Amino acid sequence: MSTVTVDGVEVEVDAGATLLDAARAAGRWVPTLCFDERQTPFGACRVCLVGLAGSPKPVPACTTPCREGMEIETEQPAARRVAGAVVELVLSELPERPAAETELARVAERLGVGEPRWPGAVHEGEEDLRHPYLALRHELCISCGRCVRACDEVQGAFALTATGRGFEANIAAGLDAGFEDSSCVACGACADTCPTGAITEIGLLVQSKAD
Repeated sequence: MSTVTVDGVEVEVDAGATLLDAARAAGRWVPTLCFDERQTPFGACRVCLVGLAGSPKPVPACTTPCREGMEIETEQPAARRVAGAVVELVLSELPERPAAETELARVAERLGVGEPRWPGAVHEGEEDLRHPYLALRHELCISCGRCVRACDEVQGAFALTATGRGFEANIAAGLDAGFEDSSCVACGACADTCPTGAITEIGLLVQSKAD
């Protein structure tokens, strides 16, 4: 075990714990988007940045291991500015505001991110309804990778694949032949982990449209 300080509070963490683990042990909130505690930390989105004494720049909390005596600042201004800018950029590419119950919407609200200040290209609506239970709304995908890792690491089905780069990045099922023709076992792990509603149950999608 090691002892670290989070926002002035000392906490003991187990060997192998990350700064995010320490922050949560101290009852402090750190925003995340590509992180799911059921999966191997990915560290791609840079929303979980925190300040670390002795470091010239913020560090990702989900992949940085704790060491004895570390001093962590969860609300360091530079870290929060970067996190807010990342979330704002993500939102700027979506054709619509994410539903209030999604993780992305909650993170944006907590960080005080409103309407994006950078107008530009947005993803066009593209629904894939070929699966009997799951709907894939490509336009809401933010390429966090959580659905792919849930399918691979949690279920072991390997039905999803990351495709494209940059603005064109997205996911495909069954080599882009759709969920129904893939190795999908309809476990719902991808929908459960998705932070934007890009993958959801068809019944929920129909209900939301009716509302």
